Amino acid sequence: MRIDQMLALVKDTARDVPGVYRMTSAEGEVIYVGKSKALRTRLLSYFRARYPKDKGARILREAATLEWEAVPSEFAALLRELRLIKQLRPRYNVSMKRDARYHAFVRVSRGPAPRFHVVRGAGTDETGTYYGPFRGALQLEEALRELNDVLGLRDCRLDMPMFYADQPDLLPLPSRTPGCIRHEIGKCLGPCVGAVREDDYLARFRAAREFLEGAHDSPLLPLRTQMEASSDALDFERAAVLRDKIRRLEALREQFARLRFALESLSFVYTVPGDGADDARAYVIRRGRVREEGPAPRTPAERRALAERVSAILSPAEPAPATVPGHEVDEVLLVASWFRRNQEELDRTTPLSHTGSRARIA
Repeated sequence: MRIDQMLALVKDTARDVPGVYRMTSAEGEVIYVGKSKALRTRLLSYFRARYPKDKGARILREAATLEWEAVPSEFAALLRELRLIKQLRPRYNVSMKRDARYHAFVRVSRGPAPRFHVVRGAGTDETGTYYGPFRGALQLEEALRELNDVLGLRDCRLDMPMFYADQPDLLPLPSRTPGCIRHEIGKCLGPCVGAVREDDYLARFRAAREFLEGAHDSPLLPLRTQMEASSDALDFERAAVLRDKIRRLEALREQFARLRFALESLSFVYTVPGDGADDARAYVIRRGRVREEGPAPRTPAERRALAERVSAILSPAEPAPATVPGHEVDEVLLVASWFRRNQEELDRTTPLSHTGSRARIA
């Protein structure tokens, strides 16, 4: 009877417009949030689920109420769905990421011996620092491994205890045998076996970040020296291995340079028409995240007011354009994926400054 009542409600009142819906259990828990550009058709599909084990059928069996709201556009539906999922954390919404299989991030771990590692998205960590999004997680992992090897940075598990050489009184040092294998072969400074001082390790980690952000070439210098020495010694096989390492690191840094440009390219006012003239919306997007939204301006006074709001949004300095705070990762993915799939929508954007530029999202 309950499912029949929900079906009748959808048939009688839902329209095929962009919208967001939520299903709530008898206990008041929101168990699922979804969106569609054709809301009525999407909702009716739940009632046509053929098999009891289908996800739609399982959600419908647990739902006591079904609610929905119309929004002006498909982009508005995507944005509203994402924000509701992040706010409510429904248990049937397994993934909040858009195109996560295409994109990866480099996360900067916290703790006494930070490290880089590749992740698909922020997950529940909304306080970390991320570089991204990138395409090609495997290539990214290979290049980061080269960077770790050159600078002696750890790549062990995140919860590995650290024992710095200048902290012998805090914890007993572990046995050096067996120790850190990468340390034993000269590819890690060994912060897990007390083989390095904390300030020395952190200096190497800062050098890695500065290299990725384009500040200097220091990780490449020893490799180039070794390659030239191998070539002079007629050890061409070794020289070729070192050449390939250099190329991977150079490609990694180029990715970071493209990332900085891409994030700044995703900085504009995006005007989206709605069903009616009054439904058009203007989104102020800076570095891939919607910083403000409201009705699209239609008069000179409204356009001046929008320009003032844009100036206020641009005024805070953001000195690390390659990084993305954890709480912004999902929205950056959504915006980047939207313009990658709908590149014609870039024609509706206006750069935030005279030096801005619009770029096609690869």
